[in-house]
Amino acid sequence: MVQQPSIQDIEAARQAFETNEPRDLFYRAATELVTLALDAKTSLTVAEALAVLLQTWNKMFYQYRRFDRQHFTDIERLINDHHSILITFRQRSIESFNQEDDSKVARIFRVFEEVLGPVGAAKCLHLLAPRFFPLWDRVIAEAYGLPLRQKGRNADRYCRFMGIVKGQVHNLGGNQTIGRNPLKAIDEYNYCKYTKGWI
Repeated sequence: MVQQPSIQDIEAARQAFETNEPRDLFYRAATELVTLALDAKTSLTVAEALAVLLQTWNKMFYQYRRFDRQHFTDIERLINDHHSILITFRQRSIESFNQEDDSKVARIFRVFEEVLGPVGAAKCLHLLAPRFFPLWDRVIAEAYGLPLRQKGRNADRYCRFMGIVKGQVHNLGGNQTIGRNPLKAIDEYNYCKYTKGWI
């Protein structure tokens, strides 16, 4: 059973993450680039901005798949087809996630998962709406009792994961207590504890 992290756990994870994980730079860069691309303040497309994180944080997915112009086109199509709902989610926090969102989240996760896999879908959705969509990987999903299935069959599990993370954010006191994006803080905790075993 997954434990509810305390603020002390979150801080211990932050220290461990900063000490051991140099790829945080790519997360920060991708986050800024996605914002600039969405605001049309860079020559990069949103798909290219997302690629900064996908190529560094999701390398395993691309070990046997090509990250080519067609892949960029597929990601751009996803963003264009779901632009309005993504912008709506971008303005929300996970604390507002409710049962009425389940079908919308499941639908959008499913189409992103078809192109990016279940881990890449969560990463992209998180960058597009960083306070609404949480991050996960295969080890984290397993630790939460939600082992990932074949590509295209994980939307319901992601919705359940969102409900769990919403509860964690609430129990931690939200953004005010954590002092930064709660979803990033919880992901660092999950990554350090379950994926890497650093804490």
